Amino acid sequence: MRRVLKVSLASALAAAAITVAAAPTAANAQYSSGQQPGQAGRPGQDQPQAGEQDDKPRPPRIAPLRQRAAAGPCPYVKVLYDAARYVELTGDRVAAANVGYTGEIEGLVSDCGYQNDEPITVEMRVLFNLGRGPQAQGDGRTYRYWIAVTERNRAILAKEYFDLPVDFDGAQTATVTQDQTIVIPRAEATTSGDHFEILVGFDVTPQMAEFNRSGSRFRVNAGTPATTPPPAQ
Repeated sequence: MRRVLKVSLASALAAAAITVAAAPTAANAQYSSGQQPGQAGRPGQDQPQAGEQDDKPRPPRIAPLRQRAAAGPCPYVKVLYDAARYVELTGDRVAAANVGYTGEIEGLVSDCGYQNDEPITVEMRVLFNLGRGPQAQGDGRTYRYWIAVTERNRAILAKEYFDLPVDFDGAQTATVTQDQTIVIPRAEATTSGDHFEILVGFDVTPQMAEFNRSGSRFRVNAGTPATTPPPAQ
């Protein structure tokens, strides 16, 4: 089900009065729209951990959105690096055997439309890959993620959390696509979309964020035994 996140006019007016900062620095560690998490360039990010399958990153299986007419550039839409993955760990050791539920934002596409003094309407589609590790309890899990609208590189104007219920139906992994709409009012007709930035991420604990920030990772199929080929006849 598509939901709409609306930024208040007061927040947008305040944003328009502030000078836009320079382009994001490497310290912000965010992905550009449409970029896969595995392409962010963090050291050691694609190193497989013990017990996980060493499969190569796949291109995101995400359908493009219908192109819309816009009088100027669209807002920057990104995945926050620290919240791009969700990894539950039990015990006191980082190991595939201690992994519970996992998640990864694998794809993100967006487009926007606005004319004259109309609000900016951003349509976005997010692709999630979810998994069950050895310590996962049950066949279902409700993940939580958020979308935030900011004045570019500055204050948050609006942030909303969304539930993502997943039924694995006996499988170890699942793929879910979510469509969302963000409406951003403009202070005046000259306010363009690149005054704003839209960030997406899982609702993670500080420990999960630090795990992501360190460049460590488990794929969503962590702890799943590799398939053994049938014996030759």
